[in-house]
Amino acid sequence: MLLAAPFVFYAADFGRDGLRGTMDAPHYLFSASAPANAGIFSHMLLGAAITLLVPLQLIRPLRVRLPALHRWTGRLLTLAAGITALGGLVYIALRGTIGGAVMDAGFTLYGALMLLAAVQTYRHARARRIAQHNAWALRLFWLVLGSWLYRVHYGLWYLATDGLWSTPEFTGAFDLVQNFAFYLPYLIGVEIYLRRRFPSPEGRAKLRA
Repeated sequence: MLLAAPFVFYAADFGRDGLRGTMDAPHYLFSASAPANAGIFSHMLLGAAITLLVPLQLIRPLRVRLPALHRWTGRLLTLAAGITALGGLVYIALRGTIGGAVMDAGFTLYGALMLLAAVQTYRHARARRIAQHNAWALRLFWLVLGSWLYRVHYGLWYLATDGLWSTPEFTGAFDLVQNFAFYLPYLIGVEIYLRRRFPSPEGRAKLRA
């Protein structure tokens, strides 16, 4: 949580200023389309909130000792995650991304997966299907951290290579890989973990629900 704090504060301030129309300087994300602006800046503001909230949901002592807090925080989290995903998807549909078609595809898939994970996490919790809920909550956890991980990847890459294969237009080789690498490898890791934890056919059937 502490490592993600700078991103949380930045995204919250950026989203708030964008929605208020009080940004200090013009930004490439700002457009003449009011729905597009509402989409991207609500995406940033709520993205900050869910990045802050999601680690709390995985702390077992809190879940055991304060189940009501876990449930209500989970409801807020899944709602905010769904709106965050929809905000990003609306922006991409109306304006597109700075990186062009490949970035559009990568971030659209990311938003669609986050929306799916938020819905499934909430749906299985409501039905008290705990194994399925936990599996989808773990997927949602890594997707929520995706925006932060995207920036971590870039920070580490620039420290190591001084920005090799990356351009201001996000069209370099590293940029193209990053359009998918900030979330897909982590989801693959989750699926490997879940299949090792539930090796039986019956257990794996639950994970597909």
